[in-house]
Amino acid sequence: MAAARELYNKGAHSRLLAALPGLIADGHAAASSRRELDQARLSAVYSLAAAVLTKLGSYGQARLTADRARTWAEVSGSPLASAAAARELAIVLRHQDRGAEAQRLMTTAASAVEATGLRTDAAVSAYAQMLCTLAYTAARGGHRAEALSMTEEARRAARRLPAVAPAGRLFPISPAAMDLYAVGVHWALGDAGAALEAGKNLRPAQFPTPERKARMGTDMARAWWAWGRPEQTARSLLDAYRASPGEVRDRHAIRSIVDELAQRHPHTSGVKELHAATARQGR
Repeated sequence: MAAARELYNKGAHSRLLAALPGLIADGHAAASSRRELDQARLSAVYSLAAAVLTKLGSYGQARLTADRARTWAEVSGSPLASAAAARELAIVLRHQDRGAEAQRLMTTAASAVEATGLRTDAAVSAYAQMLCTLAYTAARGGHRAEALSMTEEARRAARRLPAVAPAGRLFPISPAAMDLYAVGVHWALGDAGAALEAGKNLRPAQFPTPERKARMGTDMARAWWAWGRPEQTARSLLDAYRASPGEVRDRHAIRSIVDELAQRHPHTSGVKELHAATARQGR
């Protein structure tokens, strides 16, 4: 599981997909012990599978694996495993244009985590993550006041957390991560200027994994693109690509920006290099 998570954090999506069948089989073998921890780990395997399938745009398969993650989380009784599984399912539902259903699911999941009393940093991290996903889902649905309110509530919840989340934490929330979620929320609300303002102090060094460093680049690129700045868009995408090629190459929404840049701004600084790099890797 640790090795698979490392592949995800590197953006090595193809290698992770190749490893998942064996990992899932091992997880089922372990869960036959009927120990709650083994059952929760199997749920976490399915949540990871759903996450990478969603990145690749395989929403039907992602939904199936997210459903299995929820089933095993319920069997295990682990509130954190349940939160992770609910989050992956909500993300899939959002991509399938079922935002209202995703919002209800996340609201229930956040309440369940809050009901634990938030006595540990792991629980606080999970709660803050639930609120961030709620905020982004609300933003995609056009619910501005709710999205901004949830973003601020997540910030308040995360204030007691360390600046760098411990390795292996299921929900690695940090102050920098909160700012990155704010970028996404403002972008989803159609306010590119506010998104750029939210991310103006973000730096790759604030994020512990290549996947998160690249996500910073792609989220900022989306904001620059919406703001009508092709050169800054290309620069941010190049930064993302250098951190983790898969985060640019494999995500359809990001790859479409690369293609649009090449078509509409072929002579802009960085565009030719970016397009050539993604085309070469795509073969």
